[in-house]
Amino acid sequence: MTAPPTPFGRALCAMVTPFTPSGDALDLPGAQKLAGHLVTSGGCDGLVLNGTTGESPTTSDAEKTALVAAVREAVGPDVPLLAGVGSASTAHTVELAREAERAGADGLLVVSPYYSRPPQAAIEAHFCRVADAVGIPLMLYDIPARTGVRIEPATMLRLAGHPRIAAVKDCSYDLLGAARVIDRTGLAHYSGSEELNLPLLAVGGAGFVSTLANVVPHAMAAPLRAHRDGDVDRAARLHRRTLPLAELMMASGLPGTVTAKTLLNALGLPAGPVREPLQPASSDVLDALLAAYGELMGDDC
Repeated sequence: MTAPPTPFGRALCAMVTPFTPSGDALDLPGAQKLAGHLVTSGGCDGLVLNGTTGESPTTSDAEKTALVAAVREAVGPDVPLLAGVGSASTAHTVELAREAERAGADGLLVVSPYYSRPPQAAIEAHFCRVADAVGIPLMLYDIPARTGVRIEPATMLRLAGHPRIAAVKDCSYDLLGAARVIDRTGLAHYSGSEELNLPLLAVGGAGFVSTLANVVPHAMAAPLRAHRDGDVDRAARLHRRTLPLAELMMASGLPGTVTAKTLLNALGLPAGPVREPLQPASSDVLDALLAAYGELMGDDC
């Protein structure tokens, strides 16, 4: 069986953006420390910056560029860095894409334009305009719950013909559609929903882009390794043990950014506050997160 393409590695962390205690400025030294921890101690293959978990709606264009440059300096030239450049405007997305490329990104995470709900032909044209404007590959980000519109499988099949469209971050919860795209294209399909990491691997997925990897990178990567080694029972067991923390962090009514930063701060790793309109988690939420984290980290299966 042919191994799936992995242009950016397999275990990718959707990294938070650390802020200073007031939240008014980036904590660039903190971002460099966290990035270094994730790729050296944590074992992440690569990092995705300025995505949803990175609070891209509340960071300025200049901050986005500065973050990419600082993390590139910290991790060196060999760690894949993807930069989120999505916006509701094609022209603005192109501008962000060019700036990210100049700052040292290896690839671009490009979400479908949100709020305006463009039809599929317009979505296709949007991605092609961005891909034509840069010299680095794109990862399409399909997250209809946030954008209001899907990148339909038929659209992905057409976009796969573009030489700089290389991958998909899939938050569509459509395994059938994902399997069709994987079967008929060379696109690397990355899970963006932690509970579907292993199911997507089973139909030929490349790996994941994970918010949980900010706090438990080894636990998130372990099922990938077991699956690669052919130990499907162990892969399933390792995957299942991440689910209680995944449910608390991603499906309990709080954004993953909030829960990830809450845990990172408690663990003494750089994160800082979230920016409004997001609000910090309560002490009860922190207690529940720490309990689930402790149970996962104490499990030796």
